[in-house]
Parts: sequence; C-alpha cells; structure tokens
Amino acid sequence: MAITKDDLYSSKIFLNAALPLAKVIAGDIPKLGDKFKKTHAVIQVSALDPDSPEGKVGTHFVINSGEWLVHAGRLTRNPHIELEFQSIPALNKFFKGQMGPDCIPKFHLKVKYVPDLISFVMVLLRMSKLLGASEAPEDEATKKLMVKCFFYLVTSGISQLNKAGHEEIHQWALQSPDRVYAIGVDGHPDVSAYIRIKAGNSKAGRGIYKRSLPFFNMRFPTFDDALGILLGTADMLDSLKAGKLILDGAPEFAGQIGNFMFAVADYAKG
Repeated sequence: MAITKDDLYSSKIFLNAALPLAKVIAGDIPKLGDKFKKTHAVIQVSALDPDSPEGKVGTHFVINSGEWLVHAGRLTRNPHIELEFQSIPALNKFFKGQMGPDCIPKFHLKVKYVPDLISFVMVLLRMSKLLGASEAPEDEATKKLMVKCFFYLVTSGISQLNKAGHEEIHQWALQSPDRVYAIGVDGHPDVSAYIRIKAGNSKAGRGIYKRSLPFFNMRFPTFDDALGILLGTADMLDSLKAGKLILDGAPEFAGQIGNFMFAVADYAKG
C-alpha cells in the first residue's frame, strides 16, 4: 500500500504527539493511573513500514510502579506488550475511529501481561473519547484535562508537522527567527504549552516558557472559553470581542497559529 504525505503526517501526529498523552491521562485520572501501580512493563505501539530502516515505526512506554517514561517516535526491540499495525494507514484508521478488520493491531505479549494490556487500552479509549469530543464536558476536572491534552497535542503536532516537512508549516519555520508561541488558561499554569521556532527547527514544551516572555501568547480566561475554540464551536473573532480570547502579540499571528492548530486537528480526525 502506497503511503501518502497525509498518511505520514497523520502517523507523526498519532505516534509522537497524541500517544504521549497516555501518560498525562493516567496521571490525571487516579482511577486509571492506579491500575499501573504494580506494572513493570515496556509497552509499544508500532506500525510496519517498509520505508523505515527498522521496518516499522512506533512509540514505546516504560512503566514501573506507576511511573511512566515516554519514548515518542522511538522503537524498542523487546517490548513486553506490543500493539503492531500492519501498516501506517492501518494505524491512522484505528486512531481516527475508522474501525475495520484491516486496521486491528496484532497483540504480542505473554499471558501475565494481559491485565497491563487491558489497563493500557482503557487509557487509550479515554484518550480517544477526550480528543474525539464534539462538545465540552460538564465537570471542571474533565474540562481541565481535555484543554491540557489539546494544548499539548496542537503544540507538539505543529512541531511534528514541521519536522516531517509539511510545506506550509516548514516554510513558516524556515523564515522564523527565534520565537516562542504560547497558549494557556489564565490562573492555571499547568494548563499551558508552547512551541519554540528558530530557522526551520521547532521544539514543543509543556507548561509556561520561563526563559523569556513569549513572542506571542494566546490566553483564555476559562476552560470553556478555550474549548470553544479548540472544539470549533466558537468563532475566534467573536471570542476576541467578548474577551473570551486574549492575544498578547500581533493579531495576525493568531490566524496563522489558528490555521496550524486546525491542520493538526484535521490530520488527527480525518
């Protein structure tokens, strides 16, 4: 099966930006995180890829007594648990919710790791529910987690698309001096993220960028205000007029960053 550029971009989003959110979700939802208190396992999600030097691409997690290490975009040779897709398009279809017999992964594990596999799949299902939502949840804790995950996803996703050679985003990065673009919710420093761009290079980070003031900062007064933009249920201009979106920096950068955010969403949702 021929792999298109869009297939490649989607796989970069899923493997290197979305899957690492599993650690965030397990950490923020005790009911899920507690299931890994006795886990000692290396869990890998991969897709066969004949164009890759190793014959596959993937991301793996090292979990020890509830502590997670994420190795985004990196393979390990001997995982205890592996979800292996037959191709990159199959992986993309699975994470976009386009279920079918051609996109179900093979599970490689010993019987003793079955409980850990079940716990991991439960985290993936919660991640899918959060990222696939079309409207804001009712409780504040879930709103906070959803906004945090979206912030991490869009900043990491933009960086991944740049590294993968996405024409528009990479051209923007090539022409950029050293600048930091940030996004966050007022009063919640843990619900913030940023991306640093310099001469074609990019790096996403979580939390507040502390080395200097960001070149451009997109802020929201509340989680609901943020979800309005993130879920596409609110108009950016209307939100600006109503004070539900605050821009620290030139307004033209809001449209540019907004377009890149929606590009990440398009590759993630199809």
